[in-house]
Amino acid sequence: MRDPKAFLIDLFSAAVSAADPARSIREHLPEHPRGRTVVIGAGKASAAMAKAFEEAWQAADRGPLSGLVVTRYGHGAPTSQIEVAEASHPVPDAAGEEAARRMLGLVSGLTSDDLVVALISGGGSALLSLPAQGITAEDKREVNRALLAGGVPIQGMNCVRKHLSAIKGGRLAAAAHPAKVVTLVISDIPRDDPALVASGPTIPDATTRHDALAIVKRYRLELPARVVRWLNDERCAAPHPNEPVFARNEVHLIATAQKSLEAAARLSGERGIPARILSDAIEGEAREAGGFHAAIAGQISRRGEPFAPPVVLLSGGETTVTLRHKGRGGRNSEFLLSLALGISGQSGVFALAADTDGIDGSQDNAGAYADGSSMERMRAAGIDPRASLDRNDAYSAFDAAGDLIVTGPTGTNVNDFRAVLITGPKG
Repeated sequence: MRDPKAFLIDLFSAAVSAADPARSIREHLPEHPRGRTVVIGAGKASAAMAKAFEEAWQAADRGPLSGLVVTRYGHGAPTSQIEVAEASHPVPDAAGEEAARRMLGLVSGLTSDDLVVALISGGGSALLSLPAQGITAEDKREVNRALLAGGVPIQGMNCVRKHLSAIKGGRLAAAAHPAKVVTLVISDIPRDDPALVASGPTIPDATTRHDALAIVKRYRLELPARVVRWLNDERCAAPHPNEPVFARNEVHLIATAQKSLEAAARLSGERGIPARILSDAIEGEAREAGGFHAAIAGQISRRGEPFAPPVVLLSGGETTVTLRHKGRGGRNSEFLLSLALGISGQSGVFALAADTDGIDGSQDNAGAYADGSSMERMRAAGIDPRASLDRNDAYSAFDAAGDLIVTGPTGTNVNDFRAVLITGPKG
């Protein structure tokens, strides 16, 4: 293959395009209500979703809209009827708290003739932050830092977050009752449970405060005393899915990691290289997942098992990074640096890992590219790749090698995308 890097970038672009809300929202427009239509939303893709919803609603001539969505700083989109607010992610700030208060106000006092449309995507947990009774904003920030640093899986993070919130865990939908709530979800959650995306502000789940306490204990999280007291208080219980206030509501998954992986697989097949989807729900430590992918690639390259080359391996999900040092880089870059170490010196193996929202962690890159000569390029630039991995500093290593993938915000978010191309030893 002449340009493996360009090929893998094309696969990533196909995956992102498949999750574009402009394509998927048109297929999920609710019917026009007798009363008002109020749009709310939260997440990294919520502004792009709001723009797409406005355009589709107007094209269908379904009347006026109003509403508010909150997205990450720099992820806004132009809208005319739905206000877009921006706030901090992954650590909450006052702007996110103010947006949450206003959103609760917008849905309060509605009638059974009114419709609330909730546009929800990953990242909404931090962006829609309104602490529960007795919990301060700084407490919530400390909790988020502890969850991120502790390597807690996204399901565990959201379980804890919803029990510390005045708006998550279905509480926003409960506030909108008796209006009907239709929730459109772009899922960034392994196995696509919509109640876990953004900690489910409009969709309750059955986890309890006891589950949250078990997570705190399992990961040995150091949390503020007020938080621990609240989790031990029966008043922190979130609404149950069977409560009557949710009876009329609807939930639609409009984009998922699986659909994006399938789009990448189709493009790869059209280019003459078969693709195999390993899983859309890979979790665990990013560096361990990287080593596992490298081992599979090596087996294929050397022995033609379990697939004969050429082949592309695709996977999605959300890995985690347990921070050991304060380097630069997100989970996709860390995954890929570990993989690069595992394929060092091998010809015919090429890989890309990137976040479909366009931002890997807190840096400016979506992810990075690697092949069997990545270690050589890094060392030539004065970088010790093993030491970089130990410092959680994958961004600096790939930056030095000239292999960062920078796209800017994409307007969607179905989480991690990983593609490994194996052409065989002759490449």
